[in-house]
Amino acid sequence: MNGLERIRLLSLHEKVMSAQQAIELIKDGSVVGLSGFGGAGEAKTVPLALADYAQANPLKITLATGASLGNKIDGRLNEAHAISRRYPYQADPGLRKAINNGEVMYIDQHLSEMADNIRHHNLPAMNVAIVAATAITEDGQIIPTGSCGNSANFIEMADHVIIEIDNTINPVLEGVHDIYVPKARPNRGPIPLEQAGERIGTIGIHVNPEKISAIVLNDIPDSSFGMDEPDEDTLSIAKHLIQFFEGEVAAGQLPENLGPLQSGVGSIANAVFAGFEHSNFHDLEMYSEVLQDCTFQLIDSGKMKFASGCSMTLSEPCAANVMKNFDKYKDKIVLRPQELSNNPEIIRRLGIIAINTALEFDIYGNVNSTHVTGTKMMNGIGGSGDFTRHAHIAIFVTKSIAKGGAISSVVPMVSHTDHTDHDVDIVVTEQGLADLRGLAPRERALKVIEICAHPDYRADLLSYFKRAAAKGGQTPHLLDEALSWHASFEEKGTMKTA
Repeated sequence: MNGLERIRLLSLHEKVMSAQQAIELIKDGSVVGLSGFGGAGEAKTVPLALADYAQANPLKITLATGASLGNKIDGRLNEAHAISRRYPYQADPGLRKAINNGEVMYIDQHLSEMADNIRHHNLPAMNVAIVAATAITEDGQIIPTGSCGNSANFIEMADHVIIEIDNTINPVLEGVHDIYVPKARPNRGPIPLEQAGERIGTIGIHVNPEKISAIVLNDIPDSSFGMDEPDEDTLSIAKHLIQFFEGEVAAGQLPENLGPLQSGVGSIANAVFAGFEHSNFHDLEMYSEVLQDCTFQLIDSGKMKFASGCSMTLSEPCAANVMKNFDKYKDKIVLRPQELSNNPEIIRRLGIIAINTALEFDIYGNVNSTHVTGTKMMNGIGGSGDFTRHAHIAIFVTKSIAKGGAISSVVPMVSHTDHTDHDVDIVVTEQGLADLRGLAPRERALKVIEICAHPDYRADLLSYFKRAAAKGGQTPHLLDEALSWHASFEEKGTMKTA
């Protein structure tokens, strides 16, 4: 099926043009919204053409997306010095460096808030939306590709809409999306989603055809992502979690299928979820952002019956298998806009169990998931805050040490706080799982130190806590020492005192 055959509303054929022609709609100072979430479903040909153009014709744009982009789009635009402002989430090394050098102004945002922030003028109005599509239907619906992200919202809010027809995406994806756009506040009713497997919207994004200013054909495939194989530490983390869940079910605290599960992005979270394959759990459900390899692995094993997400971010072999056998999965997955996949009210009402990855957590259960040594941005908070604050059980996982033991992931005080101790229920390392529910700060500290900290750092953490507790306070700290471990790492390359 060629590009024109995918444009089934024939009157739109006259709007097909080259990427070079389409970028004439983008002016210096424009606010540009790109489709894409987690490296899947992004528009590619137009933004890469814009990067090439900006190399010779300097311009600056504000770039908004669903989440991170693939195909080094962020990096290429950054190399062309075309990005002045970026939100809500990114994962490109070059752009990360520019952000930390203060060259690009980065607004790190909860993913669920993005659409409403534009809709209600907390962020600037959108000039141009560039959205990847599998097809355009006879009635003008835009069928997204491997992610929904903020595409529907960008199309609704932008002055100009550029559609990229992605010839590399298998058209079998049509029908897997569930597009629902809430009304503006204060006239918004409840979102009528009561189960993870329900569909409440349409298969595509409705748009007035007159609003489409350009259609560009794309032959650049989405990026594929490598997933690290589970190692001894991630397998131990998974084992601790499975044992915890088994105990909760036995005590009647959780249903036998646990209820809907959410997984953060990355190799650790993917490996932890893959551990369910060897558990006694069945009929699992997922209500999450990104469907990773583990999602389809669990469906294949018969452990998972349904998965709701915002995008599919898969390794190359997994993607090839999924698309080859998509009929097997089509009635078991759904892709929704991030305004739904990350909606706090839905998360709380469905009773989601949220499992996300921490950079570090402190002895009281505060979590840093974004900033290395408190100042250097990694990627962003993403959806972890959406889920953590509203989850039935909020869980964070990480290995207890990093950089060959030079860094302890359990510290006296986190160097940046993304998730406070009020919201964090469970912390897990390969050393063990600490259930912090119903515990006061002093009780939390002893449990975190004794169960989760690496043996190389346990004595120093206990010494810190005992001296701080002797000084007093509800959440005892020694202010002159609280961040000394991070300062030591910056100065000496290690947090170890000896």
